[in-house]
Order: sequence, then C-alpha cells, then structure tokens
Amino acid sequence: MDLSLQALSGQTVAITGGAGFIGSALAERLATDASIRIVLFDNLHHDAVSATPLLKLPNVKLFRGDVRDKFAVAQALAGANHIIHMASIAGVDTVMKAPVLTMQVSLQGTMNVLEVAQAMRERGEDVRRVVDFSTSEVFGRYAFNVAETDATSLGAVGEARWTYAVAKLATEHLCANYHKQYGLPTVAIRPFNIYGPRQVGTGAIHHFVRHALRNEPLTIHNDGSQIRSWCYIDDIIDGMLLVLTKEAAVGQSFNIGSPRSTVTIHQLARDIVRLANSTSTLNCVPWNFPDVELRVPDISKARTLLGYEPQLDLEEGLARTIAWYKGQAMATPVNTTHA
Repeated sequence: MDLSLQALSGQTVAITGGAGFIGSALAERLATDASIRIVLFDNLHHDAVSATPLLKLPNVKLFRGDVRDKFAVAQALAGANHIIHMASIAGVDTVMKAPVLTMQVSLQGTMNVLEVAQAMRERGEDVRRVVDFSTSEVFGRYAFNVAETDATSLGAVGEARWTYAVAKLATEHLCANYHKQYGLPTVAIRPFNIYGPRQVGTGAIHHFVRHALRNEPLTIHNDGSQIRSWCYIDDIIDGMLLVLTKEAAVGQSFNIGSPRSTVTIHQLARDIVRLANSTSTLNCVPWNFPDVELRVPDISKARTLLGYEPQLDLEEGLARTIAWYKGQAMATPVNTTHA
C-alpha cells in the first residue's frame, strides 16, 4: 500500500460529486484500504460509480442529493475527516446551455461545503482537509507553462463560455479566505484535462475513442490546432492523495497535470485513430465560440511541495483507455461534441 493511503487509514473521506469519473476513481483507490470509510455525495447526473463494485463494499456509502441543499450536504459530510469537493456542472456545451445553474452549483455548493466544514470544526470535529476541485480554465484562452501564481485571465462578462471558470476562480478565493480567516485547512487543485477509462459525459478523448472504435468520423472544432496537456486518471488521483496527506498542501493551490503529454487536438484525434486501428476520418467543423487555444501547466510547485510526478505518458494512457472502451458493450448513442 502506498504511503498516502497508509496516512488515511481509519479515517473518513467524503467526496461531493463522488459518483462521477474522477470521484469514483478516487474512491476506488481509497477502497483498497478497507479501514477507510468513504462517503459519496452526488445527484447521479453523471454516474460512473454504477460501473464499479464500490457500492457493494461495506466501507462505501452513497448519499444522493444536490450540493445546493445545505441540509443534505451537512448530512453527507457528518463525521468526515477529509472533504473533497468536486460537485459541479462541467463540459463546455453543458455550461453554455445552463450558465446560471453552473454558477449556482459552484458558488452556492462550495459555500455550503465550507460553512458545514467550518461548523464541524467549531464543534470540535477532526476536519483535516477540505479540497476544492477547481479548473485550469481559470488561466483563460492562452496558458503556456502557467504557474499557480500567474495571473488568471477570464473572458468578457456575459460570455457563457467563461461562466465555469469565473465561478471556479471565485470558489478558490472562498477556500483561500476560509483558511486565512478561520484556519480551515483548505487546498485547491487545478486539474489539466483529465482522461481515462470510465469517463462519462464530456471530454475530447471520451468522444474520439468511442467514435473511432465504431469507425465513425471524428468531429474537430475549427482546424484542431488547439493545444492541450492530457493527464491520465491515475496521475490525478496520485496528486489528490498527496494534497490530502501532505501538511505543506494546506492553504495552497496546485496545478495537477502532465506537461509532457501535450499535443494539438488534431494530432490527438490522429493518434486515437491509429491506436484504435480505426478507419475513422477527421471532420473539421466551424466553432464560432471562444475556446481555449493553449493550455500547458507548470507543475513545479506540486513537485516541490508534494513530491508529485505524473507517471503515464500519453501514448500508454490512450492505449489503456482504448482497451477499456473496447471491452464495453458500446450500446449508448454517441454524442458528437467534445470539450
């Protein structure tokens, strides 16, 4: 067992948004230690947990609810030593269709989590960490080798594309100020383009792989010259365990990603077609909305303070992801958009 899991033995970890892709993957890793009690709080809008045996385990409990409901949040978080707040509206298309809901879930939901956690602490409960799951979108359209201390850059007011980023930046400020004013042990994570098996709902790799395995055209926005760094699911989970267990993490924000796994969207699509042995063609279509053109993290701070180092390169990560999808029934209709 790794040292991070050993440090969590016998404790309770609560995850809002815990039934989603990343939340359920974190729960799976935690569940390898049967002494760790795991609480998942989710409305099951994006349900990845049902594809796992997690809900059959005696140390895993699911609360179904809305993070905007403070009473439900308080019930789910009761007794938690570590709180990872992931619940949010995600995916560019979804955010643009529901910008008000996006902000409500982020702002109201995060305030509920922080107020409940602080009240628990004031009652003498052992709250050791509150982790806010932010986003690399806070760096705006052009972000090359960006560090946590670099200025954030957000779009024009009223442009729905940036609603998610604005809300997430606000939640980072909330968490940082709860630490400064009340001493609540908060941390913020800025993940950079996470992918892997069991991803649901959104993500370019999720959509490209599913289309490629059916030999269907892959749709790319504009000419596909947008540049992203891709981080395999196991690597983000490593980073999250480190922020839960390293005392140096408290009061900080961290970029978590894999800078060496950086490609254009067009090249990503080509790589997936090749690795899937697919005959899919690439279909470039106009996308007349603001987009992130460049997003590559500097992870020096996470390396220095946490000892974080991504392990899996993009080629191997894509191969593992494709292999997992090949094993699925692939009966669900395919959505043609990507984030």
